[in-house]
Amino acid sequence: MALSTTSRWRRVDLMVAAYGVFVVALGVGRFDQRGVPYIVAAHLALPFLAWLVTRASEGVVGRTLRGAYPVLLLAGLYSSIDIMNGFGGAATWDAPLQAMDAWLFGGQPSRDWWRAAPSAFWSTLLHGVYFSYYVIVPLPILVFLATRRPDALERYLDGVIATFLLCYVCYLLVPVAGPYYEFDRPTGAFVANGAAQLVYATLAKGSAFGAAFPSSHVAATVAATVGAWLGSRRLGMLLAVPTALLAVGVVYCQMHYVVDSAAGVALGLIVPLAMARGRRNAGAPDGRPRA
Repeated sequence: MALSTTSRWRRVDLMVAAYGVFVVALGVGRFDQRGVPYIVAAHLALPFLAWLVTRASEGVVGRTLRGAYPVLLLAGLYSSIDIMNGFGGAATWDAPLQAMDAWLFGGQPSRDWWRAAPSAFWSTLLHGVYFSYYVIVPLPILVFLATRRPDALERYLDGVIATFLLCYVCYLLVPVAGPYYEFDRPTGAFVANGAAQLVYATLAKGSAFGAAFPSSHVAATVAATVGAWLGSRRLGMLLAVPTALLAVGVVYCQMHYVVDSAAGVALGLIVPLAMARGRRNAGAPDGRPRA
C-alpha cells in the first residue's frame, strides 16, 4: 500500500496517540508489576501508528484501514488493563458503588434481581443481547464504509472511540471489579442456555479486572447507536432496541451494578453528541443523516 504524501490528523488519531502517552506515563509508576514493561512498550508505538495511518493512501485499502484500525486496537487496549491492574491485585472501589445501589434501591439489584425473578427466556435474550455488543459497535463502520460516507464514519469514530478511551482511563485510575467478581455468580437453570454459556466463555478468556465502572458495554453501544443515528436514522433505530435491552441486561445478568449501567448510558449519550457539536463548531463536514 502506497503512502500518501498528505497528512491529516483526525480527532480519532489524536485520541489514540494521547491514550498511548497516558498509559506510558501511568505505566512508569507501575514498572515493577509483571507484564507492565511490555504494555508500556506497546503503547509507546501508538502515536507512531496513528501518524502512519494518517499517511495511508486514498484507495480502498487506505480508507478501510483508517476506518477500522481504532476499533481493531480496542481488544488489545482492553486486555492491557488487566495487566496494568495487576491481574486482580489492584485495590477496587466497589464498596461506594454497592452503597449507592443499596441507597437507591434498598439492596443490590445486580445480585438480587435474577434470584428473585429467574427466567430462562429473559436470561437467554439478555445474555444474547449482551453478546450483540460485538456486532453493534462495528456495524455502523461497515455501513458507512460500504456507502462511502467518510464524514459520517469520522464522526462515528470520534464519538465511539472517545467513549471507549474515557472508560479505559476510569478503569486504570479507579478500578471497580463489579458484581461478576464480587458476588456468587449465577448458576443452575438461569445460565443453562447457549447465550449465557457463550458470554461466560468469552469473559473467562477476555475479561479485564477493574473494568466495571462505567460499563463500557453500555457506554459503547449507546455511543454506537447515537453515532449511527447521526449518520442514518434507520440504522440508529435498528440499534436502539438491543442497546436499551443491553443496558438493562447487564444488571439482570449480574455483570454490572445499576450505577455502572447508568453511568454508561450517560457517557454514551454525552460524548458522541459533544464530539459531533465540536465538529460542527469547527466547520467540519457533518455528514447529514439519511432516512
